[in-house]
Amino acid sequence: MTGPLGPVFLYIPYMSDDLLSRHCEPCEGGVDPLQGERVENLLAALHPDWLLSDDGLVISRRFEFPAYSRTLGFTNAVAWIAITEGHHPDITFSYGYCVVNFTTHAIKGLSDNDFICAAKVDKLARDSGIE
Repeated sequence: MTGPLGPVFLYIPYMSDDLLSRHCEPCEGGVDPLQGERVENLLAALHPDWLLSDDGLVISRRFEFPAYSRTLGFTNAVAWIAITEGHHPDITFSYGYCVVNFTTHAIKGLSDNDFICAAKVDKLARDSGIE
C-alpha cells in the first residue's frame, strides 16, 4: 500500500518483535514471578485475546477452528513451539477450539518465558490465518 509520502507499512501493535526474537531461558525456580506493571506491559505486547487470570498467575487464549483437523494441526504446532523453546503450556482442545495456558510452574506464576511463547503462538495464529 502506498500513501502520499511513499510506502505504508502496517504496524500490528501487539506483535512484539522483541518477544519474537527472544528464546526461553531455563527456569528452575529461585526467582520471583512477574507482577504488576511488568505483566501489564508484556500482556499489551500480545494479541488482545490473551487474558490474565484473576490471580495473575496464568495467561490464556482461546482459538477457534472450523474443523477438528485444523484444531489438531494448530495444537501440534503449538506443541512444537513448546518443545523448541523448552517451555510447555497447558493445552485443552476439542472439536473447533483450542485453549492455550501459560504459566511457569517452577515459580508458581508468570515469567518472561510465558510471554515469549505466547508471542510465538500469536505469530503462528497470524501466519495460519486464524486470527
